[in-house]
Amino acid sequence: MIVEDFIKKKVLILFAHPAFEKSRVNKALISDMKMIDGLYFHDLYECYPDFHIDIETEQRLLTEHDVIVFMYPLYWYSAPAIIKEWQDLVLTHGWAFGHEGNALKGKTTVNIITTGGPKEAFFHDDENHFTMQEFLSPIEQTARVCKMNYVQPFTIHSTFGITDEILSAEKSRLYQFLNEIMNS
Repeated sequence: MIVEDFIKKKVLILFAHPAFEKSRVNKALISDMKMIDGLYFHDLYECYPDFHIDIETEQRLLTEHDVIVFMYPLYWYSAPAIIKEWQDLVLTHGWAFGHEGNALKGKTTVNIITTGGPKEAFFHDDENHFTMQEFLSPIEQTARVCKMNYVQPFTIHSTFGITDEILSAEKSRLYQFLNEIMNS
């Protein structure tokens, strides 16, 4: 066995919540993330409240990490606006994609999503008419174009009525998921 086998993957959490001060669930989920060795927590709304994203800093962070995680609440069936702005500016042609754009090639990406709706609401025959996978297809395609390994999202449903007990269990499930990603 070589020394690199003992090194955990470095994880970058790109967190985006436009109404974080109102989110009991996301506050609980991230409360201990900054203490996880090998995980860098990066709050996009906190860093860029004016949406003036520092492209060089963001590209450096991406280069330094093995796993890129987008963590956000589902807003109108999509990611919050700052994630789209971040993608538009940071994932440049010739760097992240295109013939010579290989900076992210082989890196893993995953979404951690919270949603107020129940899991059952994300089926064709229910009120939303589409599955969660269908809502996230642009994000999955972005990963493919950037030659990244896309992992199916980690989703916590029914957050509006979640009890403290269930929230604690979901947080444990999330941290186990992150541990598996870091050690895979």
